Amino acid sequence: MTSPVAVIVGAGPGLGLSVARRWCREGYQAVLLGESLEWMEPLAETLIAEGFQAEGAAFDLLDPESVRAVISGVGERLGRIDLVHFNPSAWRAKDVLELTVPELLEDVAFGVGALLPAVQAAVPYFSDGARVLVTGSAAADTPSTMAPSLGVQKAAIRNLVTSLDATLADRGVRAVAVQINGVLAKEGPFSPEPIADFMWHAVHPTGEWQAQVGYHGEPAR
Repeated sequence: MTSPVAVIVGAGPGLGLSVARRWCREGYQAVLLGESLEWMEPLAETLIAEGFQAEGAAFDLLDPESVRAVISGVGERLGRIDLVHFNPSAWRAKDVLELTVPELLEDVAFGVGALLPAVQAAVPYFSDGARVLVTGSAAADTPSTMAPSLGVQKAAIRNLVTSLDATLADRGVRAVAVQINGVLAKEGPFSPEPIADFMWHAVHPTGEWQAQVGYHGEPAR
């Protein structure tokens, strides 16, 4: 049996890398997925240099078949998937008087729709107790007038996680959206490391499971 596997969809040098590192500290191996292998390999190398198991791979988040193929390949090669962390979102600086329907739908496909093929591809490889973790945002409730498509994405994905959690529960798999109610920063309570730690505890709660959890900068318990 291999180590548990954490797949980070939409990994980057901030929260995605910190989540991968937090799970690696618990004995997981990390697979960092993004749009460019040129971006993913240095992230994986950072974790490897810290003594962890990690690798990077690239796919097209707007192409469901690309998402399915890469995640299925991870499952086939490593034999299991224990976490899917869905982190991407699209920022488009157009207000509601400029935003077009095709642009809105493209952003929703990127920041919401890609979760479907990611989870569908992972299901055959989910271990008992596997988890789906989604990065949420206060934009779901207080959208920016400068980038309204982001608020639509975050409201929609929060709703989708509720459906995923109810659907997967009978398989022993749960899904949670952690809504970050603050502005991401390099330091302090809204920096990647404390958020990643909070996410670990949201995925491994001491009390009743919750599919929606809000992070307000408090320490994990």
